Amino acid sequence: MNSSQRFSKLSTRLNDTVRASFQEYRLFWIFTLLLWTKTYIVYQFFFNIPIENTAQAFILLISPISSTIFLFAFHFFFKGNKQKWVLYTLYALASFILFADAVYYREFTDYLTMPVIMQPSNMETLSTSFTSLLEWKDLIILGDVFVLPFILWRMNMKENAASHRRALVTFVAAVSVFLFNLSLAETERPELLTRSFDRELLVKNIGTFNFHVYDAMLQTKTSAQKAMADESELATIEQFTRQNYAAPNPDLFGKYKGKNVIVVSFESAQNFTHNMKAPNGEYITPNLNKLIEESHYWPNYYHTVGQGKTSDAEFALDNSLYGLPRGAVYFTNADNEYQALPELIKEDNYYSAVFHANNKSFWNRDQMYKNIGVDQFFDEKSYDLGNPEDMTEWGLLDDSFFEQSIPMLQELPEPYYAKFITLTNHFPYTMPSEDYELVPKFETSSTTLNNFPQALAYQDYALGLFIDQLKENGMWDDTIFVVYGDHYGISTNHNNAMAELLGKEELTPYDVAKLQQVPFAVHLPGQDKGEVHETIGSHVDMKPTILHLLGIDTSDTIGFGNDLFSENRNSRAIFRDGTVVTDEYVWTQSTCYNATSGEVVEDTTLCGPMTEEAEKILQMNDDLIYSDLLRFKEQTNE
Repeated sequence: MNSSQRFSKLSTRLNDTVRASFQEYRLFWIFTLLLWTKTYIVYQFFFNIPIENTAQAFILLISPISSTIFLFAFHFFFKGNKQKWVLYTLYALASFILFADAVYYREFTDYLTMPVIMQPSNMETLSTSFTSLLEWKDLIILGDVFVLPFILWRMNMKENAASHRRALVTFVAAVSVFLFNLSLAETERPELLTRSFDRELLVKNIGTFNFHVYDAMLQTKTSAQKAMADESELATIEQFTRQNYAAPNPDLFGKYKGKNVIVVSFESAQNFTHNMKAPNGEYITPNLNKLIEESHYWPNYYHTVGQGKTSDAEFALDNSLYGLPRGAVYFTNADNEYQALPELIKEDNYYSAVFHANNKSFWNRDQMYKNIGVDQFFDEKSYDLGNPEDMTEWGLLDDSFFEQSIPMLQELPEPYYAKFITLTNHFPYTMPSEDYELVPKFETSSTTLNNFPQALAYQDYALGLFIDQLKENGMWDDTIFVVYGDHYGISTNHNNAMAELLGKEELTPYDVAKLQQVPFAVHLPGQDKGEVHETIGSHVDMKPTILHLLGIDTSDTIGFGNDLFSENRNSRAIFRDGTVVTDEYVWTQSTCYNATSGEVVEDTTLCGPMTEEAEKILQMNDDLIYSDLLRFKEQTNE
């Protein structure tokens, strides 16, 4: 028999085997095909996954196969009609996971992780905005889940026997497919599994279900990390932060010692609306614009939040540390030791308070605040919420919030550090009625973006009232007043509409990175003329900036930010997804851009040093938190 005949015989045998397998295990293959197809449809039409070449397209296509086969292999352990219902149950479970991923991605352009899922106290407040995220196309994911039981009910599989051997063979096949998938992915992106912070890259290369398994493994690893840590790890990080310490501006250090500090978290505000006019020709944020004109202002200031959103911004403000690559520090590590701003200023007799007309347990704030030294938390129970018809989906409107806060603020012991967390400008950016719509909507293809200026304008209106009330009550002249945008308001799911608004054909990754700029202004007592600072900054820079103005030394504290007034600071912003912005370059989505022109820099090695240091900083940051390393510093101080 020649080689041609052998090959023909082998092909025939293989074909017969496949045909027989399909006939005998038809339902297994049908469910496998259904879930594979459904997952790929979600990748293409629900997620916005960038594909740069044919190899990446092929990897994306095959990435659901291994997890799908592995999942359905479990049904072989059962016999008779139990097989079909096990298959259905697994299929339904996988479909609901896809649905949850799709809805979460629609709002946050991110993927669910274990720490996010383990935040049940946020669910009640999120429920109303969840309904706003639902779309008819979600039936593609869940529609068949409700139809299949009626079809399966008519099928008789009583004769089907359980087969542990078949299950084992299927598991081995799934693992083999995964290893093949991973080997291809590693050729596209070496050391893929070390980049846990880049969830888009992981989903693109190993698939959403494999990503969730990998994420669960990371959760187990990080849970054990604290027990394995020792003091030497802290020493390495401490050495780095001391080497990168930026000495304060001698003209400003301690100049405002003993002054009150008010910090306003300006919900979901982005810099693209600064000095922007609504369709009727009126400025969207006239009060913020006026404040900026009379304050120190940093136009190149970026948010650095991860999945913890507003809580990550708060965490960076008080600790000069980044949030985590997965979940929110406020949930996962609220009982750690920290060198938080509210605790540090106690040595100078400062009283600290937080004002937020929301559920005290949202983002686990009540527990975190106790741990970092906040003296008093005015949550929703401290406010008269009034008529529900005069509230947004998230709670009390900001004008009423500020107005009711003034008497409570007046009662605080001085000097104080008071933080106000606003609510009005929150997704889906709808106002209770037309009476609260101060400007017209934008006119783009995105309902979310169109609503945005109305919620932002009302938040700005409230800010103006708050400043006026502080002045009327004699509290303005003795106060350092800080306003910062906590995170983006418009996610990348609305890039096409954003391009329309900004008059661009499309948004490049460079444009998206630049859109992460958020307002940051510091008004100092007695200041009547503003000053613009072009240096690049981010949330981790707020803590040393505020402390140095109060004359509090930070050279012995561990953090990754620099005083924004310092003359020798690191002018850069590091995002949780690995994006880095400096004066010369922007590194994002594995591409190097010229920071000024936005043109692609072909020589990617020019971005190499800054990306390597950024990865090093993020890793040190995560080690510090996961291992609770600051407890060793507390022990040393004792």
